[in-house]
Amino acid sequence: MIKNLKEIAILFLKLGTLSFGGPSAHIAMMEEEVVKKRKWLTHQHFLDLISATNLIPGPNSTEMTMHCGHERAGWKGMCIAGISFIFPAVLITMLFSWFYKEYGHLPKVEAFIYGIKPAVISIMIASVISLGKKAFKTKQLIILGLITFIACLLGLNEIIALFSCGIVGLLLFYFKRNENSLFSITPLVFLSPLKIFIIFFKIGAILYGGGYVLFAFLDAELVTKGFLSRTELINAIAVGQFTPGPILSTATFIGWQLGGFLGATAATIGIFIPSFLFVLILNPLVPKMRKSKGMSAFLDAIGVASVVVILVVTINLAKDA
Repeated sequence: MIKNLKEIAILFLKLGTLSFGGPSAHIAMMEEEVVKKRKWLTHQHFLDLISATNLIPGPNSTEMTMHCGHERAGWKGMCIAGISFIFPAVLITMLFSWFYKEYGHLPKVEAFIYGIKPAVISIMIASVISLGKKAFKTKQLIILGLITFIACLLGLNEIIALFSCGIVGLLLFYFKRNENSLFSITPLVFLSPLKIFIIFFKIGAILYGGGYVLFAFLDAELVTKGFLSRTELINAIAVGQFTPGPILSTATFIGWQLGGFLGATAATIGIFIPSFLFVLILNPLVPKMRKSKGMSAFLDAIGVASVVVILVVTINLAKDA
């Protein structure tokens, strides 16, 4: 067990340090490490976990690290994997937060990002091909995937696309079977560490749509109420973009601006704690969902949509890169 936990810690510290490019890129790197290299999970189970993760709030890539750790070493592995993946981003973000607070601007990192983007795109393309081979199992799933792909390119929200595809897959399953058988966020009054923790905990508990939706919450709850300037929010977004690991480390940066080190710690713990709780509850249910024919159809459809969403993100990033 100790050997497994050490292996988990080393792997996800490495991924947390090197995983640039957002959730889709993180998941692509994870698939390479835990499925192809180490064979902790099968491609199908990894895809099922992606599908299940898309059904709950929170940062998808961080929750996937927790799922992988849980598969390897139970709840202890889940905690070690999640903390190890988050830690490098939080540490780097705290350094940037201190620098920004002291000097009023962020160090320039454009040249580094310019070089890293093409490599990230290559990893994501390889992951789409690998996961797609398992996801597109039938003509029906291929058609669902194509419809979802077109809808996403036309601007449909990814979360709506995922759930819609899953529900259509579920309805088609039951149609075939029958045929054959005939929360608002509390505003901050005093920006104490406890208040900062509460607001970020609530965001983490209802945050669908990945880290980018976080900015809308922060703008409404902090900027419009005068606790944070829009410039600080934009700089927080920039830090989340150019640091490795989960984009929700943006919370660390904002927490530091609101309450120094204690504020950063409170915001970080608050935003990520719900994900640990959700994964702890969900992980044991995924194999049972796969055994149910109805839920299996739902997972298959969500899996196809997940691969399509990764592909659309990859295309959009490739245009920029």
